[in-house]
Formats: sequence, C-alpha cells, structure tokens
Amino acid sequence: MADFTKRYNPNRSADWNYGGKKWKLSRSKIDFFIECPRCFYVDNKLGTKRPGMPSFNLNIAVDELFKKEFDHYRKEQKPHPLMEKYAIEAVPFAHKDLDTWRDNFQGITYNDPGTGLTVSGAIDDVWQKPDGSLIVVDYKSTSKAGTIETLSDSSWEAQYKRQIGVYQWLLEQNGFTVDSRGYFVYANASKDEPGFNDTLMFETTLVPCDGDSSWIPDTLRAIQSCLESEEIPASGEACEYCPYREAAGKKLLALHQKSKR
Repeated sequence: MADFTKRYNPNRSADWNYGGKKWKLSRSKIDFFIECPRCFYVDNKLGTKRPGMPSFNLNIAVDELFKKEFDHYRKEQKPHPLMEKYAIEAVPFAHKDLDTWRDNFQGITYNDPGTGLTVSGAIDDVWQKPDGSLIVVDYKSTSKAGTIETLSDSSWEAQYKRQIGVYQWLLEQNGFTVDSRGYFVYANASKDEPGFNDTLMFETTLVPCDGDSSWIPDTLRAIQSCLESEEIPASGEACEYCPYREAAGKKLLALHQKSKR
C-alpha cells in the first residue's frame, strides 16, 4: 500500500469562499461565526480554514446505524420502540427529499431574501406527529457516567440548542409546520463492562430540547455584515486559535528580524 500524506492547504478554491458559486452558510458555519468572528472571516472570506480535526468515526458509525434502524420503521410507518418508550406520538417522517436533507454536502436549504445568504443544514432525522407537524431529531453518541436525560450537564448545551433551532427554522422556511420541541437520540457507551470482547454496550435515551430560532435573523444580518466588510472582525472570547496565531506570529517575526541584523 502506498503511503498516504495529507497536507494542509492554506488556499481554498475561490468557488468555496463567500461569493463563490459553491459557498453556502451551513449550520456549523453559523456556530463557527458565533464562536469566533475572526476565524470565521479568515476561513469564509479569505479562504484559509482552521487546521482540520480527526473524524469521529465511531460516532459516524452510530449515526449510520441509527439511520438504518429508524428507516426500517419509516418504511412501515410505525413508531420506533424508543418513541413508544417515551410516549412520543409520531412516526419517522417519510419524504422524497429526506436523503438530500441528510447529506452533509447538500442538506435542507433556504435562500434568505433579507441577506441573500443560502442557509443549509444536514438533519439526522425528522418525525411526524398525527396532526402533520414535524419533530426535529438529532443523533448523538458519547461515553460518560450516568444516564443522559438532559443537556444541562453538557458543555455543548448552547450549541446543541442552536443546532435544533436552525433545523426547525429551515423546515419552517420550506413551508412545514414544526413542533417547538426537538429531541436528541443519545447513545451512551458504558465503560463499566468487565472487558471489551469486540462489543460496546450502549444505553440509548431520548433527550428533549425546546428549540429557539428567534436569534437567527439578527445573526444572519451580522454574518452578512462581517463577510461584506474589509475590516478584520474581533476574535471570539474563548477562541484558542487566534491567540496561538498572534503569539506564533510575533515570535517568528522576532526571529526573522533578529536573523537579518
């Protein structure tokens, strides 16, 4: 097998930058802007993204298996046992565009007339209630002590709530009636087993999340203003990348200046 070398490319094709024909404002990019406007600007306006993170392949595998499992009940238009356990009166939603909505490179989209931004989001699942309204569902997997029943003990709580809110907003903008309460299908792997034995034991729970999309219009306007500006925006308060770039840049510049003396 040939050796594989992945090299960081600091200059993305202009088609994938703001203004390019392939650029869209994904749900994750909205969160990126909220985390750090400066890194968001350098990435989406200037075309130099942050270094990538390793893929969470185990989480991806759990997501794919959940999709297969719920698709079985979607085909039969019956509730999944987890839905019955939590008394959720709904069935997995059958729609011709569901595979597109789930695709990370497509998702469900909406062109916002106020800003001209095309907003997209890849939704894990959608359930339908007897009255026709839709429930946004996302799959999560982790490994932590105790039973996961709420988002309150998670450092990702605010991000997860925004995630549900964006998906609800996208469905509403596409003409669907959406329930204000979404859910996370949460798989929690146990570390208390006597051994691995090629098996992970999971406890799956259904965690409610009341969505909020009221913040989205103002955020879209702020994102448009950021991308249209020629001024570098402020760094996010908790951003670790901006202080690293600044510190490394100053030290390298000092060495460069010293070497030229």
